[in-house]
Amino acid sequence: MPKVLVTGATGFVASHIILALLEEGYAVRGTIRNLSKAEDLLKALSDYAGKPIDIELAEADLGSDHGWLEAMDGVDLVQHVASPFPAHQPETADELIIPARDGALRVLKAANAAGVKRIVMTSSVAAVDVAWQGQRPPAFDESHWTDLSRPENASFYAQSKTIAELAAWDVSKEEEFTSELCVIVPTAVLGPVIGSGISASLGMITATMNREMPAYPKLHQGIVDVRDLAVAHIEAMRRPEAANERIIVCAQSLWFKEIGSILQQAYPNRKMPKGELPNWLVRIMSRFKPELKLIVPNLGRVRNYNNSKAKELLGMEFRQVEDSILASAESLERIHLV
Repeated sequence: MPKVLVTGATGFVASHIILALLEEGYAVRGTIRNLSKAEDLLKALSDYAGKPIDIELAEADLGSDHGWLEAMDGVDLVQHVASPFPAHQPETADELIIPARDGALRVLKAANAAGVKRIVMTSSVAAVDVAWQGQRPPAFDESHWTDLSRPENASFYAQSKTIAELAAWDVSKEEEFTSELCVIVPTAVLGPVIGSGISASLGMITATMNREMPAYPKLHQGIVDVRDLAVAHIEAMRRPEAANERIIVCAQSLWFKEIGSILQQAYPNRKMPKGELPNWLVRIMSRFKPELKLIVPNLGRVRNYNNSKAKELLGMEFRQVEDSILASAESLERIHLV
């Protein structure tokens, strides 16, 4: 079977992709920033899989050229998942833009130089649905892009994901670039945690179950299960029709309050937020709680996503979002984060 390189192997999404690839019989090599984390990663993968997991690991960092050519040696396909995601708003946009853009270009150029057949890159709907001027579409699709003409209306994270993805598409069109590129564009990613690596999206679950807020922000959020997202990455890697395509991956969108209701029904004895916060109050709170700045641009806005391309090109069948929400809660309980 072909050998697949997965970047950012310790990450929430990458860990699930690794296990799904192994289940399909692929040889896997993962990149991590520091090989001192290798033992913990392999233990987490093994514990989750219920059997010993041992993969090749290579040291490589998005912020440096060092190690990427070696990581690509003998690799047939690449899953580029690694990307910075902040817990709060950094001081400047460049703190996110530079590592996201330059890191993506490092991976793509190293893969192309190594003769990799196809690269699947993970983007985000933050590159699709932010800073829209005027009327928003009833459902976002792959033709839509975050508007960077007024960057003050987009979070630094949204700017970084948009710029990194645009840079990837630009380099993929260069004459000397022979690798195929497919970009997967997920919404918020929920589902079971492997080890202690969690996604920022799981903050919706921890904030609800730990009652870190009195009521819910008026946030309409697309959701995809991490296990479905792993399948989407693999199908995007091996289906000929997915070459040079941008594909949104989303099961359904819910209001934050609806997510809370699902959790409250499953955990009736746990105190959780009630009602919804006025948008003006969330904006004021964001001055003192920097993590809220990431959601301010989308307060009160309906965000639905057209997932027909994922279904048609990748053959996706999505789990019910209730299953993803409860799987998130159960695994976060297991590692004592809620």
